[in-house]
Amino acid sequence: MQTLITVILPVFLVIGFGYAAAWRGIFSEENVNGLMRFATNFAVPVLLFRAIANLDLSADFDLSLLGSFYTGAFLSFCAGLFGARLLFRRDWEDSVAIGFVCLFSNSLLLGLPITERAFGPDALTGNYAIIAVHSPFCYGVGITAMEIIRARGQSPAKILPTVLKAMFRNALIVGISLGFLVNFSGVALPEPLRVAVDLMARAALPAALFGMGGVLYRYRPEGDLRTIAYCCIISLGLHPAIVWMMGGLNGLGTDSMRSAVLTASMPPGINAYLFASLYGQARRVAASTVLIGTALAILTIWLWLGALP
Repeated sequence: MQTLITVILPVFLVIGFGYAAAWRGIFSEENVNGLMRFATNFAVPVLLFRAIANLDLSADFDLSLLGSFYTGAFLSFCAGLFGARLLFRRDWEDSVAIGFVCLFSNSLLLGLPITERAFGPDALTGNYAIIAVHSPFCYGVGITAMEIIRARGQSPAKILPTVLKAMFRNALIVGISLGFLVNFSGVALPEPLRVAVDLMARAALPAALFGMGGVLYRYRPEGDLRTIAYCCIISLGLHPAIVWMMGGLNGLGTDSMRSAVLTASMPPGINAYLFASLYGQARRVAASTVLIGTALAILTIWLWLGALP
């Protein structure tokens, strides 16, 4: 119970403040949109830029860690995709969007602050390694699957440019790419620029969490409850369970196991809805799963934290 109160609730209270502010009309929809644009297009990419630029790539990019996490992520995508198609009779485009909902855990806005609250700032190395690959991997899988289905009968050569163009329009991927560029080059940032980056990075998570609460207020659940429940089971249960099993098989250390399983246990993020909106598929399922999954995660994250070493 102490973990629930001291680790999980502070993060969800910030989300709750944003939700309440939007509900009471104190924070308008335009305010929410502006705050989320600042967070997702500027502050969070700067946070990722700083984290990747400062990573020790030879030590921190543990292939066992990444293999364990992304095996779970890909299998969760497949479970969502084929479950939507075979169990709920959705068309293939809808099924890809639902698979993306099951794939894209909220590694950044929830995974980082909860891991930090639970295990301290020094425990975030594994999280940053996962996050560095997360958007490229998830968008790469989702966009590729969607474009293959939409391009039935067309040349495969047309798919790759579409995928790359869509990925590199994403500010998070731009921030990650620039971070790798600085890391590989070994160039130290000038002091004024470094301080400015630190200021932006410190604003990222509080702004994004508050804004996320405002966004979630819009997505009140309606219909498709069986599909939504299925997505929540995969995101909150199957994904971390697979990562736990793979981590054990790969001999992950305590810190890496914590980062991998805890990140996998996060509910779907706003990007799940953005992907559904991008293609106009399964938007109600995506929006409602983000909302309901985030609420359920208060309990499920507590349970996973209790099970971790």
